[in-house]
Amino acid sequence: MRETFQPCVYIVASQRHGTLYIGVTSNIVQRVFQHREGLVDGFTKQYGVKMLVWYELHATMDSAIGKEQAMKEWKRAWKIARIESMTPTWQDLYESLL
Repeated sequence: MRETFQPCVYIVASQRHGTLYIGVTSNIVQRVFQHREGLVDGFTKQYGVKMLVWYELHATMDSAIGKEQAMKEWKRAWKIARIESMTPTWQDLYESLL
C-alpha cells in the first residue's frame, strides 16, 4: 500500500446514489482501505459504505476540515453533483490512488 500524506476531504458511498459518508484524513489510501475492509466500527461499516467516489486534496488540515464541515451541511443533490463532476459513473476511485 502506497503511503500518501496530504490533507484530504473524501466521499465514500455504498453504491451509486446510495448512502454517503464525508470524511477528512491525512492519508487517503490508508483511510479508504480501512473503510473497504470494515476495519473501523461505526457508520461506514454498518451501512456498507466502501466506494471512494470523490476526493479533494488540501494544503492544510485546517482547510480540509473546513471543507468537510461545510460539505456535511450541503443538500444531498449538491453532494451528488460534486461526485458526478469527478466520476459520472460513480466508479470506485480507490485503485487510481495505488
